[in-house]
Amino acid sequence: MSHDGVVSPRAVARAVAFLAAGALAVPFLAGCGSDEEVSKPLAGQDIAPAGRDLVADGGTLKWAVDAVPETLNTFQADADAGTTRIAQAVLPSMFRLDATGRPVPNSAYLESAKVIETEPRQVVLYKLNQQAVWSDGREIGAADFVAQWRALSGKDSAYWTARNAGYDRIERIERGASDLQVRVTFSRPYADWKSLFSPLYPKEVMGTPDAFNDGARRKLQVTAGPFKVDKVDTAQKDVVLTRNPRWWGRPAKLSQIELHAVPRDKRAAALADGSVDLADVDPAEAQRIGLAAHGTANPLQGSGKTSAKKLRSWALAHGFDSDEADADKQELRRTIAAYLDEQQALRAFGVRRSLEPAYTQLALNGSEGPLADERVRRAVARALDRKELAKLVLTPLGLPAVPVGSHLALSGQDDYADSSGALGAMDTKEAAALLADAGWVPGGPVKEEKKGGKAAGAESDKKDKSDKETPSDGGKDGQYVVGEDDKSGEDNKSGDRGEGGDRHLAQEGKHGGAAGAYAPKGTAAPAGAPAGPLAKDGKPLALRFVLPSGPGSETLSTVAERISAMLERVGIRTTISKVPDESYFKDHIASGDYDLALYSWPSSAFPATDARPIYAKPVPAADGSVNVEQNYTRVGTDQVDQLFDQAAGTLDEGEARDLIRKADSRIWAAAGSIPLYQRPQLVGARRDLVNAGAFGFQTPFYEDMGFLKKGAKVSPSPSK
Repeated sequence: MSHDGVVSPRAVARAVAFLAAGALAVPFLAGCGSDEEVSKPLAGQDIAPAGRDLVADGGTLKWAVDAVPETLNTFQADADAGTTRIAQAVLPSMFRLDATGRPVPNSAYLESAKVIETEPRQVVLYKLNQQAVWSDGREIGAADFVAQWRALSGKDSAYWTARNAGYDRIERIERGASDLQVRVTFSRPYADWKSLFSPLYPKEVMGTPDAFNDGARRKLQVTAGPFKVDKVDTAQKDVVLTRNPRWWGRPAKLSQIELHAVPRDKRAAALADGSVDLADVDPAEAQRIGLAAHGTANPLQGSGKTSAKKLRSWALAHGFDSDEADADKQELRRTIAAYLDEQQALRAFGVRRSLEPAYTQLALNGSEGPLADERVRRAVARALDRKELAKLVLTPLGLPAVPVGSHLALSGQDDYADSSGALGAMDTKEAAALLADAGWVPGGPVKEEKKGGKAAGAESDKKDKSDKETPSDGGKDGQYVVGEDDKSGEDNKSGDRGEGGDRHLAQEGKHGGAAGAYAPKGTAAPAGAPAGPLAKDGKPLALRFVLPSGPGSETLSTVAERISAMLERVGIRTTISKVPDESYFKDHIASGDYDLALYSWPSSAFPATDARPIYAKPVPAADGSVNVEQNYTRVGTDQVDQLFDQAAGTLDEGEARDLIRKADSRIWAAAGSIPLYQRPQLVGARRDLVNAGAFGFQTPFYEDMGFLKKGAKVSPSPSK
């Protein structure tokens, strides 16, 4: 995973108990009643929908991805967003997600799937589409289900699997009344049974450990979707998908889909030069595409005597970095001319926008230091104006600025309910009272430290890792104290083009933004008189806020500085520490070397399964270490674990929903992580490309994607 992406709960591996439940008064934690109004997605998908009769037959869609996948097996630990995209296009999936994020049967493969028995065991009967066949002509059937179950059950360690949730509850799989029926019997009830066999691999991939571990990393010889894998070309950074001649559903409109690896900050240029037709883009590049549609002023027109100073000002105003803008006049003129050529080409593109099925959170490391005290974590949370942060990120992009109210679902999904009341709204007085109760008082005695001395945060309790930190931003070793000497202003001088990037914690892959944080350049921190510094036991209350330093980090820094200013108003000082992108997650978030951090999680239609490892109480391992799975905040409780287990074990959907909401309330109360806002989804797309773009929750229909027939028109999206 990297800072600029979403962490996938289905492809990673949980870290320290916080204060015992009951140590602090917690507001009433109730589940929401089933008769409440169903929520709706905050933003619809934006894909330029068009009827198939308007779509031309043939053509190649060139689609940007972050990298050529290391594996085509989604159940391996190094699977990424590209792996998922390919699997959706070429493999069966018993259920798919609709526009509200709810699982629905995939009629291409299923006639029906339902629980037919609950006693003495849960039994699910799958009735398969009689036309469904693998690309080698063999019917999809029980043998494929059995092979996948055995590979993912966790009983055979020779299979290098990343997860086995759900498959470990299966007792047996057998043929039903016909070859088109598959009976799955569970050893104990499993609410999230619809999450299984999506995707479904052929028995040739799942049948042996060798085939599972190595056979599907660079090729998939047998598939069963509208497309098949033609080749994986690591040298050209391409994966080529072509039509599956044995596909029985609606014929694919496109002849070919090329997934081409393009760095985040090169996406606009790739669109302009024709390398790609479709690409997730960051806010800066989305703005650039929008400007191209209206025409870009040309400073090179006229007498040619435009001064170097004016050219430099124009360049900086249009997103050039300082090195480009400071070049000699002739070189700058050439750079501007190339930029204007790209702008002309970008007029053929538009930006499609929605909200990703993922959210950005503020993570609070509760393993040690001040944040090991629940009262301090709750004080941090009560100091935040989440509405202001959502507006900061989403309003400039024309998207609904509504704070996320749940850790376990997003608005529109069945399990969503705003449970933030379990923690409480912004209240600086209450935050100050919590800090005082924890012993942090203003004007307390502070012991003199030598230069480079340590404050009471994670920075003081861990080995100095400054040799890994970038010296380019905010002073020595990439660190600066917010509010001190206004060093943050130095970061905003770069004006780099293409900042705002994204990648894989929620493995919907890189989604266009540094850890989901987006904000206009130069956004000022909030006004308000800061409180005096707080101290306890001779140490000031200072927290280390770790951020990435690569492309996209400027907007992330802006959000972090806004949060830091909010915390300063209640006496909490923050030191922002910028580290290289490649080490941000592995060496800091996963290892616990931070106090505060920003990163994103995807929502799931199956939170009882997928979210449990993110919030489960850390467990001591046999070697003396602590197994944190994906709980990188190291905050968990037995009660949350129990609620997840109960939700996964009931077949009553209403009861499961109430249990998930109760679990979310307790997660809020523990204040290990604070959901901020749903991540924006910005996609640069050729204007004649239809049925593709910002998909929101919905699983794409790859067979319907294509280019408009000559002369055909569709209604433009209101977000254009």
